[in-house]
Amino acid sequence: MKKVLVVCGNGLGSSMIVEMNIKAALNDMGKEAEVSHTDLTTAKTEQADVYLGSEDIVESLEDGKKNVVKLRNLMDKNELRAALEEQNL
Repeated sequence: MKKVLVVCGNGLGSSMIVEMNIKAALNDMGKEAEVSHTDLTTAKTEQADVYLGSEDIVESLEDGKKNVVKLRNLMDKNELRAALEEQNL
């Protein structure tokens, strides 16, 4: 099962909402993944198949090895679903 890590500055509000939206979207798509949320500092040491968050936050995770997905609008469910589909989740 793939692991999706939702990243935000503090790992509290927005990442928790996005985590819930991802779980709902995956359910609608008939897909499964392990989804959790965290802050940027912790995300740098966590292992995941996909790191997802706002452009300004997750771009600092890019190291050539991590699969980083940048979202323009964290609350846009259509953008989120398209990103999940693109990642084959």
